[in-house]
Amino acid sequence: MTAPSATPPLTIRVLLPAPLAEAYDYLPGDAMPAAGSYVEVPFGGRQMIGVVWGPGGGHVPREKLKSVIRTLDLPPLPDVARHFIDWVAHYTLTPTGAVLKMAFGSAKLIEPKKKDVFTCPVFDPAHHQPDLTQSQRDAAQTLAGKIGGGYSTTLLDGVTGSGKTEVFCEAIAETIRRGQQALVMLPEIAMTAALIDRFAARFGARPVEWHSGLSEKQRRLNWRAIATGQAQFILGARSALFLPYPDLGLIVVDEEHEAAYKQEEGVIYHGRDMAVARAHQGGIPVILSSATPSLETLFNVRQGKYGHVTLRQRFGSAGMPDIHLVDLRQYKMSAQEFISPPLFEALQKNLADGRQSMLFLNRRGYAPLTLCRGCGHRMQCPQCTSWLTEHKKSGRLHCHHCGYAAKLPPKCPACGTEGKFAACGPGVERVAEEIHTRLPSARYAIMASDTLDGPQGAQELVDKMARGELDLLIGTQIMAKGYHFPRLTLVGVVDGDLGLSGGDPRAAERTFQLLQQMAGRSGRGEDAGRVLLQTTAPDHPVMKAIVKGDRDGFMDAELREREAYRLPPYWRLASLTVSGEDLNAVIKAAQHLADTAPQRDDIRVLGPAPAPYAMLRGKHRHRVMIQAPRNVNLSALLRHWLGNIKPLNKLRLIIDIDPYSFL
Repeated sequence: MTAPSATPPLTIRVLLPAPLAEAYDYLPGDAMPAAGSYVEVPFGGRQMIGVVWGPGGGHVPREKLKSVIRTLDLPPLPDVARHFIDWVAHYTLTPTGAVLKMAFGSAKLIEPKKKDVFTCPVFDPAHHQPDLTQSQRDAAQTLAGKIGGGYSTTLLDGVTGSGKTEVFCEAIAETIRRGQQALVMLPEIAMTAALIDRFAARFGARPVEWHSGLSEKQRRLNWRAIATGQAQFILGARSALFLPYPDLGLIVVDEEHEAAYKQEEGVIYHGRDMAVARAHQGGIPVILSSATPSLETLFNVRQGKYGHVTLRQRFGSAGMPDIHLVDLRQYKMSAQEFISPPLFEALQKNLADGRQSMLFLNRRGYAPLTLCRGCGHRMQCPQCTSWLTEHKKSGRLHCHHCGYAAKLPPKCPACGTEGKFAACGPGVERVAEEIHTRLPSARYAIMASDTLDGPQGAQELVDKMARGELDLLIGTQIMAKGYHFPRLTLVGVVDGDLGLSGGDPRAAERTFQLLQQMAGRSGRGEDAGRVLLQTTAPDHPVMKAIVKGDRDGFMDAELREREAYRLPPYWRLASLTVSGEDLNAVIKAAQHLADTAPQRDDIRVLGPAPAPYAMLRGKHRHRVMIQAPRNVNLSALLRHWLGNIKPLNKLRLIIDIDPYSFL
């Protein structure tokens, strides 16, 4: 009698953390790993760790398949995380493996080391419950009531200094009480040090961090604590959204309006929008917190898609600062002066009264442009369509787009003349030089991303201000990142018009948000605050709205303009950028894209045209923009359109669904 044949082994699909569009079939090995299991497999002559994505597709004969080497001792990647990765890849037209790589952080993080010891913090939701105002209690009760109630998106809309952090902490506390994980997302890691102490005081332990500023060992420990569910409270940058949470119960997107939530390279996505998608797929609440909400978020509130919780008053006795415009056209100032007489007098008085001030200019370095007075040659980055910024402290010229840096040459490269270079326009270093000359007794410091040593460096300056060791802080937009300066009573904006030009459809909105955030640093303590905003366009709608405090009126006007020009949030956009070293090939490929675009009455194809930075990192760039109504599935439309186009030889196609930057 012949023995029955053994059941042939099933196959599994394994997705690898690499820019691969599909998972690959493998034999399961000694035991069948469950979906979501982390497995080591042979691939292309080496061994890689991937994730079981489901049953095999059966497209490859079993005899040609390789076997799983081993299954790692880790909790499986949850179903919701795998579905989210698939969804993000589909939405952004990105290889699924590239999205999975963000969930890994790095393959090095998966494997524990023998010496790794992680003492997981224990969070006490009742460790220190602050005294809240009635409006804060009402807002906190509303947000905490969302926990466990399924999906919802709620805008926490509060003026600067109204205590939004304390309010959403009550929702975090409720999440911890239920034994679930809470994620607070920040737009930039520079904010982490400022918030960690506040969270530690509230919950009795520091949140588990996730951002690029951590050491590899700490990232490895934190990743494992998150994946195993030990870490209940996580504070991270946008990439923290993709981590393998086994029981995520709440997402908070702090400063939701910030453009830094948009990742512009690799997997191109907006952290805020993906947080809403992740919450929807997981059936959990997400809180969007801001004093200056984005137009997209306000639009969704008005459409009834998002809830709305407001805080209209500052905490305690603090009131909103008085804001005054300084019309620079009325004053004769020397070429080396950038601080007008009214602002200088206010700085003098504040210094004499022992009060602190802040000068804001959203431009790093000493001068944004260096030119030759002999022939007019402008020092430009050899790799980008960008002027080189002089940094006097380092004595070098820098490109803030690609990182190129070089010493200022002794002679003009165009005409050969010596000693004719002139620094044009101010950066924060030049403003500091003016302060040093005109207010020599002032104790000042510069606060900009390239002058700080990470989050701790920013916190050190904040602490110095709190101890009264500085009279004046001079810096860029990093000063507006949620910091609290209780002794600060004067904010001077050196150039309020910076950012309003350049053709960016979001320029007015961003400028309004930034100026309002900067103004909000003033008068947060016992003394009243004051803001002097230098401008050459006092009649601009942004300036009028800032002075009147009419945010809603300004946003209404912006929404009407967006609707008229078929821009978000009424219409949707997609950007297709062809990049390469051969300019003619770039132009030809971009034109072919436009020529093969779908012919539909509801679709508008703009371009091709050179991008505003027509060269970046040595690559020429031409762009095609697509406008479509909100009900059009742009991802599906682009996938069908681009699927019929041959791969670009030696060129790169960058696809950006819902672009945020137009540079």
